[in-house]
Parts: sequence; C-alpha cells; structure tokens
Amino acid sequence: MHGTPLGPTPPMPVPTEKLHFAMPPMHDSVEEERRHRKERLAGALRIFGRLGFEDGVSGHITARDPEFTDCFWVNPFGMPFPHVTVSDLVLANSDGQVLDGRYHVNQAAFTVHSQVHAARPDVVAVAHCHSVHGRALSALGELLDPITQESCAFYEDHALYEAYTGVAVDAEEGRRIAAALGSRKALVLRNHGLLTVGDSVDAAAWWFLSMERSSQVQLLARAAGRPVLIDHRAAVATREQLGGDLVAWINYQPLWQDITRSEPDLLT
Repeated sequence: MHGTPLGPTPPMPVPTEKLHFAMPPMHDSVEEERRHRKERLAGALRIFGRLGFEDGVSGHITARDPEFTDCFWVNPFGMPFPHVTVSDLVLANSDGQVLDGRYHVNQAAFTVHSQVHAARPDVVAVAHCHSVHGRALSALGELLDPITQESCAFYEDHALYEAYTGVAVDAEEGRRIAAALGSRKALVLRNHGLLTVGDSVDAAAWWFLSMERSSQVQLLARAAGRPVLIDHRAAVATREQLGGDLVAWINYQPLWQDITRSEPDLLT
C-alpha cells in the first residue's frame, strides 16, 4: 500500500454562484432601457441580413419605446440590414409619422406592426421578413407540424392568417392580422411570410429565426418522405420547456455576442 501512488488531487468544482450565466438586464433609467432596445434592434437587423432574410425593401423589426409606449423604433426604409447602426434607427408613432430620425419608414410595415403592438401591450418587439422558407410554408397555407424539438416551441402557439389581399396598407388589415395572432407568439401570413413577437427584441428575433429554420426542416422532411409527428402530450411538454420568451432570449445570446464582437460599429 505504501508504494501505490495516489495520483494528483482532482480540482474542486467551482461553486455554482460563481459561474456566469447571462440573464435579461435590469435598467436604472428609461434612457438606459431605450438605448438597450435600440442596440438590440440594430444587432437583430444585422443578424437578419447575414442570414439572408432581407428581400429588397421588405422586412422590418420594430421595438416599442419604453417611455412613449405607442411609439416604435424601426429600421430605416431602404437601408440594407447589414449597414444599420443605432444612430440610423427611426422612431415613429402608431400612424407611421417620423418623430426622431433622418429617414422614412416602410408605411406598409407600420400598418401591421402598429396594430399588433396596440393589440398586444405585452409585446416589446415584432419581426417580419420575407424569408425564403417562411414564404414557401406560407404558400402552402400550413402551420408548423410538431416534428422536431424546435418546432414544438410553436405547437398550439402560432396561427395562420388565411387571407391575402396584397400589400397591407390600411389599419383594418393590420387589425385583422393582430386578431389572427391573438395571444400567440407567431403567425404564418398565407402567401406572404412569417411574423413573430416577443417581450424583448432578442426573443422576437429568436422566434423568427427558429420559425424560419423549422419551416425549412418541415419542407425538407416532407420532400424526403412522411414526417413522424411528435404526439400531443410530448409536444405540449416540450413547448412548456422551450417555448417561453426567456428561453428565446437565452438562445439568442450567442448570436448577439457574435454580431457585437465582429461588427461593433453597429453600436454607433
């Protein structure tokens, strides 16, 4: 026994309370919260640009102002997503009138977004872009099926807006879209694309990204064969685990860290 080496002593586990885990920040002032939302909005637009969600002048993300809650920050009309900075963002009221900024806003975008924001005071951000796979799914007039863990996050928490009347330019159309969304996190706009909402810019952006990928997976799986559905009970349980805005916020943080480290000019 005396000649048996015991080997090195293994390191002790780090106490859990000393480990870093990002959570949504708390703000000491409305100015600080406004700056935070604008930074996250500019970052989300850059990410959407990287992922190819931009299509001409279509596509927009809005973020509710924390003080003037019937006004919204939005990307400038016609500016490429990869070029947007915090100082480029435009503040507009619910009628689409510019209150702060140097650029026009997409009036068709605001017709929809302002009505969704009005109907959903819990929503901070709304995302809508003409992404390829979201448009393909919308052309089928279908919802996402519970065929993957990620798509289960949307199970019974997204809806189909079954009308297509061209570019939405009147408030009544926006109200119908908001009514179809109801209390859910996402909407498939038939023959048009996807729309997602969240209690932060991060959550709304993550839901759009995840919904677009889930649309792609569903289209690929169906083209290859007959997808196997996850049963109702398991789909609901998975949604309860993964379908909340806090989980979306957490999932989004690697994307936020990457875009701000690689493109810090977006914060100017």
